[in-house]
Amino acid sequence: MNGDSTLRRVIPVLVPVPADRPYSYAVPEGATIEPGAILRVPLGPREVAGIAWDGDGDAVETKKLREVSQVFDCPPLVDEMRRFIEWVSNYTLSPPGMVARMALRAPAAFDPEPPIDGLRLTASRPDRMTSARERVLAQAADGQAWTRSGLAHAAGVSLSVIDGLLAQGVFERVEIPPPPVVPVPDTSFGRPELTQDQSDAAERLREKTSAGGFGVTLIDGVTGSGKTEVYFEAVAAALDRGKQVLILLPEIALTQAFLERFHDRFGAKPAEWHSDLAPRKRERVWRQVAEGQVRVVAGARSALFLPFRELGLIVVDEEHDPAYKQEDRVFDNARDMSVVRGRLGDFPIVLASATPSLESRVNAEQGRYERIVLPVRFADAALPVLSRIDMRKAPPERGGFLSPVLIEAIGRTVERKEQALLFLNRRGYAPLTLCRVCGHRFQCQSCSSWLVEHRFRRQLVCHHCGHNEPQPEACPECGALDHLAACGPGVERIAEEVDRHFPDARTIVLSSDLVGGVKRLRLELEAIADGEADIVVGTQLVAKGHNFPSMTLVGVVDADLGLANGDPRAAERTFQLLSQVTGRAGRSGKKSTGLLQTYQPEHPVMHALVSGDSETFYEREMAERERAGLPPFGRLASLIVSAATRPEAESHARALRRAAPAAGEIDVLGPAEAPLALVAGRYRFRLLVQGSRRADLQAYLRRLLASADKPRGTVRVQIDIDPQSFL
Repeated sequence: MNGDSTLRRVIPVLVPVPADRPYSYAVPEGATIEPGAILRVPLGPREVAGIAWDGDGDAVETKKLREVSQVFDCPPLVDEMRRFIEWVSNYTLSPPGMVARMALRAPAAFDPEPPIDGLRLTASRPDRMTSARERVLAQAADGQAWTRSGLAHAAGVSLSVIDGLLAQGVFERVEIPPPPVVPVPDTSFGRPELTQDQSDAAERLREKTSAGGFGVTLIDGVTGSGKTEVYFEAVAAALDRGKQVLILLPEIALTQAFLERFHDRFGAKPAEWHSDLAPRKRERVWRQVAEGQVRVVAGARSALFLPFRELGLIVVDEEHDPAYKQEDRVFDNARDMSVVRGRLGDFPIVLASATPSLESRVNAEQGRYERIVLPVRFADAALPVLSRIDMRKAPPERGGFLSPVLIEAIGRTVERKEQALLFLNRRGYAPLTLCRVCGHRFQCQSCSSWLVEHRFRRQLVCHHCGHNEPQPEACPECGALDHLAACGPGVERIAEEVDRHFPDARTIVLSSDLVGGVKRLRLELEAIADGEADIVVGTQLVAKGHNFPSMTLVGVVDADLGLANGDPRAAERTFQLLSQVTGRAGRSGKKSTGLLQTYQPEHPVMHALVSGDSETFYEREMAERERAGLPPFGRLASLIVSAATRPEAESHARALRRAAPAAGEIDVLGPAEAPLALVAGRYRFRLLVQGSRRADLQAYLRRLLASADKPRGTVRVQIDIDPQSFL
């Protein structure tokens, strides 16, 4: 065949573009390319990375066929990873190339890391011995290779001493393999002392992990119950089987404390994977995961698409967290996709949370997941005593947002040299700025949202598109000076109120958009844990599993905030968030309190939080969801139609609705203008597709899209299976 110029061997290659199938390329003469190999191929006027796919290439005329440019010296993606990419593509109705793109995010890692220049001792000896040379020879006597600078540093000599010995042939030049990103974890390093509940739970996880095979276990434990220590034993069992482990965390960039806990247990930190990792570090982690050198990764949701060779366990910590939902290009949920990854690879999955998602609780009740309950805190530390502050009966002073009841509790806490946390899930100083003279409201020109005042930065910022502008001195509408009013509170404004009441207290504001980014946040979190703050004012990032030993009071400034929207998960999310936030208190065993400022003290969420009766709350939510046919008892998909003009978006949304085929178990609702009708200059309409649990939503949506006109002009259609956001 190779001798005939008209015949070429063809392979399908999945390239990172929104195409619905792989493209065909010719295999270079004499080359062997196996499925999963990472390649460089021509695509239009450029060259891109791609993945050699399974199956035969399309029938293409020889003269039109383009040839693979390069086969990277890189381990191929294993079969289960390729099946996973296909599964995610089919489930989310995303082009397979866009899913593959998530697995190809470190292009510089496709080539091997270059070796390091090193030195090794030979049999020769120097013509003259000095004390410095003796130290060098003693250091290198074991025959191990050293870098030039490393040997000089270890022996306590200058580089010129090393160079002199090299010139005399005492050392020879050798190549040293690149060092590992992190050391290999030692499963026997720091075996913990567990309580009886923890020990029983850990033993069940060890048995399941050691046996291998697919299965999902939900660790449902109150805050501070030691869930992390328990699932570390499953990690140890997987490592002992020679498997790699992935631990997903919702805010990996902020969880320095988790990395320290892992080090305490295994004698080494896991490799990190998140968006704030330096590019060179990302490339090394990607490569060493593919080669099997990295045994454990702790990462954000994108770590699910790392090219593991021997993945044998995935742990999803804080499995309820909305941060696992990706809403960009490929709309997937890392928690659910982790379960799929385990099923395809036939290995166990561990989900952990103090407030499990309703989906996971239902799966456990219906026998699909095993549920392990840890009902008490470690070392018998008590959960905080929660109380409601009825803001109708104990309102704040004029111009303030903190009830006298909460202020008094903060004062008592600070007097005892303990810490107080004030939680408000709203960044900045105020969510709205208006002119008292003419009523002008500062709105984003590209989004249907108000500009948020950030007084620390003296800017007005849109939290949807990122637009920002300097804080003005005068109203741009009427020109009035000193008449701009901040409406409502953000964390910066609460901190200002705290400073008025407690001027001598050390106050820290924690918010994801503070100047200094992740590095500053990590330093602030360490300072709080070390007792270097009296009062902390923070957004939802303070709920992410942090351990603050001296914190004994948590005050929720606006407990009703998450309930004021049309999200069917509003009650569940509010319950989860407030449970997690109040769970920051009392973790070291001190008596602790949580105070919820609310205008709806009779709301079921408030009752469940204060009574500690989470089971009744879950039962009520399950019954309501089942009655309405909502997930997890029904299926939902969202179609978001956007365009540069409102008529374009509305017209195409209505055309989609007209094209919707009739189906007994599926209803199409809408279109309706989205609550956020304008984002980044694009007008938005939504349709909601609701079906029974048995309904094949993906097949229905494929028929709908095939029968509708293709989007034209600026129109785009995004499909979100299992939507988490209804904005």
